[in-house]
Amino acid sequence: MTDLHGALASPEAKAPYVRRLFATIADRYDLITVLLSFGRDRRWKDRLVRLARVVPGTRALDLACGTGDIAFGLARGGARVAGLDITLRMLEIGRVKAAAPEVAGGGSVTFIAGDMMALPFADASFDLVTTGYGIRNVPSIDPAIREIRRVLRPGGLLLSLDFDRPPSRLVRGVYLGYLTVVGSALGWILHRNPDTYRYIAASIARYPGAGGLAAMLRRAGFDDCRVVPVLGGLMAINTARSSARTD
Repeated sequence: MTDLHGALASPEAKAPYVRRLFATIADRYDLITVLLSFGRDRRWKDRLVRLARVVPGTRALDLACGTGDIAFGLARGGARVAGLDITLRMLEIGRVKAAAPEVAGGGSVTFIAGDMMALPFADASFDLVTTGYGIRNVPSIDPAIREIRRVLRPGGLLLSLDFDRPPSRLVRGVYLGYLTVVGSALGWILHRNPDTYRYIAASIARYPGAGGLAAMLRRAGFDDCRVVPVLGGLMAINTARSSARTD
């Protein structure tokens, strides 16, 4: 059993924990997202892709890309996509999926190993940055936001899909309770460790939520910061545009 409180207590503790966690779950990642969302995860990602409004030639970066769902959706719209993840096994699975005939646009996705807090790209390299469940999992959010702004061109768009923190304490309690119970059961069944997916609820409890993230983005120099509620506000898509640089 893992001491989740200790593992998430600081960026220094969270970084190695998250690396180990996602290396452990990589082969079952797609299955878990389906089970925990009752099959709705793909629709949420498709909604993010529609909000991106990509056109042929759009330079896109999908952070914490996992096995590539969002990256492939952007590529189908004509974008040239770099998919970045810190977990090598996730990238291996994504490359296999990209080669499958049924994955339209898979050849337009380049998978790269890297850290969201130190992106291996030049300033203003991208028109669009997306992430699904990435900002909540990063060890420290502020450095990741600064890096996202750095690699976006002025006026470039950020889209982030993630769990939200419902304002009602009752709803939030039921929501986190569901994720804890179901996550514990799946963790035991698949890994003989209930903390494997209990992490999701624990990380949400420490996440600023979509409204808090929007405030952090504004402070970091993003404009037009908005929150698009998903699933009645249990999930959300943050949208923001990088302002012209004055720093």
